Amino acid sequence: MDERELIEHAYRAREYAYTPYSDFRVGAALLTKSGKLYYGCNIESASYTPTNCAERTAFFKAVSEGEREFEGIAIVGGKGTGRSGNVCAPCLKNILQAKGIRGKPYCGFLLKKKNQFLN
Repeated sequence: MDERELIEHAYRAREYAYTPYSDFRVGAALLTKSGKLYYGCNIESASYTPTNCAERTAFFKAVSEGEREFEGIAIVGGKGTGRSGNVCAPCLKNILQAKGIRGKPYCGFLLKKKNQFLN
């Protein structure tokens, strides 16, 4: 799977985001070495701390199903169509310690339209 396909899957995952408080929707698509794809989306809580990020959701799903080696991850997000966001420190740690992620993970936050990205 190439980078563009992985990004499109992250957009699909973003559709499932539960963001009643911020409307800041994030989707992640995590590709494992075995070829499986795991979606993650952000899930908000009114008390904020239990909120879970899209990237960690994808990693937790994959690891809970026995995956330990990863090929790549794409993360897209933003509020409405505006540009905003960055990977938080706990998610960045998860990504950096994951086995096999080649180079830097693709993180695209919405700029104006679906296919315009800020790297």
